[in-house]
Amino acid sequence: MSPEDGTLRSPGSPEGTDPLGSRGDLFDPACPTRRLLDRIGSKWTAMIVIQLHDASPEELRFSELKRRAAGVSQKMLAQTLRSLEQDTLVSRRVEATTPPRVHYRLTELGESLYPPIAALREWAESNMRTIDRPDVRDR
Repeated sequence: MSPEDGTLRSPGSPEGTDPLGSRGDLFDPACPTRRLLDRIGSKWTAMIVIQLHDASPEELRFSELKRRAAGVSQKMLAQTLRSLEQDTLVSRRVEATTPPRVHYRLTELGESLYPPIAALREWAESNMRTIDRPDVRDR
């Protein structure tokens, strides 16, 4: 907190701003955080971002993504990739072959989403054993 004006600042925030005050109300449908979580909150989205990041700078074909994302249906994979493409997180390239080969890669914006997803993955791998314990779940 700045003693001069009473505003809260985070590292890297410009002087004179109140980053906490500029955050949206998570219960407001217009909140940027809520809107993003609505778009990327599915397990398939996170898995696809991780798979595309791990393949980077190479592209992955639809069939390879389906193989790597065990358990995802073809329909769900197609819907998730379409949503990521509409949000400019993934780019799609179609090869004019018979049948067409469709390739995907993360855009620069999509790559910037990887670190928070990787942090969540690391947190889950460190903490799920505790969360899954019956004595913790039954509280």
